[in-house]
Amino acid sequence: MSGLAVLAAAVGVTSGMVAGVLFAVALSVLPALRAMPPERYVYAHQLLGRNWDPVMPLIVLGSCAADTALAALDDGPGRPLFTAGAVLLLAVSVVSHFGNVPINRRVKGADPAALPPDWRDPRPLWHRWHLLRTVLAVAAAIVNALAAALL
Repeated sequence: MSGLAVLAAAVGVTSGMVAGVLFAVALSVLPALRAMPPERYVYAHQLLGRNWDPVMPLIVLGSCAADTALAALDDGPGRPLFTAGAVLLLAVSVVSHFGNVPINRRVKGADPAALPPDWRDPRPLWHRWHLLRTVLAVAAAIVNALAAALL
């Protein structure tokens, strides 16, 4: 097996993990969080991100870097797809960093037992950002699978 094939397999696994996790959150976790009263939502949100938050950027950016390497090294028909995969994963990271992360920080800093009367519920906005990055991640996984098939 060539080095490109191994790297393409790694990109397939990592971009697939990102897409799968984000899809699962959109399908199951988000509806549950939206059904909760604000105090329970804040408490649950604080618990849910503890282990995923430090890992997700590493997986997304590592997969993006591997896609970038594949785009530079592959001189075949998969090059534009690996490039697209890198761009899509970078977009996932940008949406996460500038859309979801600021909301996460605000929710993590809130006291679920003492939400202020003027507390604004961030769930609708967080949901929109999350759906955007989910679509981007699924698209990245698809183009990465197609690019690997062309190796």
